[in-house]
Amino acid sequence: MKDRLRPFFCDHLSIMRSKWLPEHKIGAGVARFAQPTYSVHYDKDLIIDAPGTECLAGLPDMELRWSDADIRDGWAPGMKVVTGDLFDAAEAPIPMYGRHRLKAAVEDWKALGLSPKIGIELEAFAFQRGEDGVLVPYDTPGGVVYGTGPLTDPLGISDAIWEAAEKMGFAIDMFTSEYDTPQFEFTLTFDDAVRAVDDIVLFRQMAREVAIEHGVLLTFMPKPLEDKGGSGMHINLSFVDEAGNNALADGDTGGVEAMTDFGKGCIAGWMQHHKGLAALLAPSANSYDRLQPASLSGYWRNWGGDHRGVTARVSGEGGPKARLEHRMADAAANPHAAVAAILQAARLGVEGNYALPAMETGDCFTGQDATDGTAETLALALDDLEADKALCAAMSDAYCAHHLHMKRSEVEKTASLDFGARRDFYIWYV
Repeated sequence: MKDRLRPFFCDHLSIMRSKWLPEHKIGAGVARFAQPTYSVHYDKDLIIDAPGTECLAGLPDMELRWSDADIRDGWAPGMKVVTGDLFDAAEAPIPMYGRHRLKAAVEDWKALGLSPKIGIELEAFAFQRGEDGVLVPYDTPGGVVYGTGPLTDPLGISDAIWEAAEKMGFAIDMFTSEYDTPQFEFTLTFDDAVRAVDDIVLFRQMAREVAIEHGVLLTFMPKPLEDKGGSGMHINLSFVDEAGNNALADGDTGGVEAMTDFGKGCIAGWMQHHKGLAALLAPSANSYDRLQPASLSGYWRNWGGDHRGVTARVSGEGGPKARLEHRMADAAANPHAAVAAILQAARLGVEGNYALPAMETGDCFTGQDATDGTAETLALALDDLEADKALCAAMSDAYCAHHLHMKRSEVEKTASLDFGARRDFYIWYV
């Protein structure tokens, strides 16, 4: 078989869209997609009046454009993959495209003399089809947290994903099983922000396709099992100045005691915009099944050191490895847009000289200092986002108008569904 190219973009639902292109199109190029892809929901219903989608203007094309240098080997023989940027017929960037929002956030930080570095931790549950065709948890009889090998993963899907990741040139940091078996965690190494998130969206698609070839559905949705914990998309970040120094570090010492005023400003931004961020970082109805108190999920408006109960965690490592971790996001969020939102909220905190609340001292299971958390539902979180004018402006009002419209439609579609039906609304897509 001749080589073929799959150009991808990650849409508003965090779904990877693509086409197969023949070998002679492998190189810098363009692929056309219908712009109203941005008005389609998980149930494939078309939302006619979604802002920015031109549904009532003939359903025109948009163009995905990429460079030859960004093409990489895929995870199957003869497959090449790439992602790029989306433009409308007037050559304008598609405002709802998360990758544009991330690039804008990076440029805002570069104007301050800093380059963001990103590392993302992805969590996922694994399912198989039972004899009746119903999805059941992947049978991992010896699965434990921090487990590896056949007792945790009898079919070896982690090994197959690792091999495919190496073939694609991904820099792997760590794979392991998580607390709630059959749950797994996949982490790639820190990189420049856009490159890091491009890698994550391609890695996630690869992992799902490799797993399904082994008869396993790997889902990154926030909470697929009602009696288990949830899956997050933890966003770790640092900033490098023009001299190559980590702006979060004060020497080689890490932790809260060594945190710079700059780092405090970033966390203050997250705290100030905590409620508005939820609708961008946890943007599905199922997200709020995960986003609960005492769940290590980023519910509380709080921060601390080496503490998994807080939303903003300060690493104990110093020097070049100093970093901040934001723990609210889940993979129902477009990863490009989620990272953009984290970067913009941090920038608002630094530029606005926001006051930093006191550090959390509670255990966040039996009690906490924090008295304010996220909204309890997606509907209320969307109201919080709409009310946060500074965050909406930083993300772009056009992006947020589309997001609010589509997600309020999602609230209506899922309002009458019980947990199982709500899970099934998302599970094959996230």
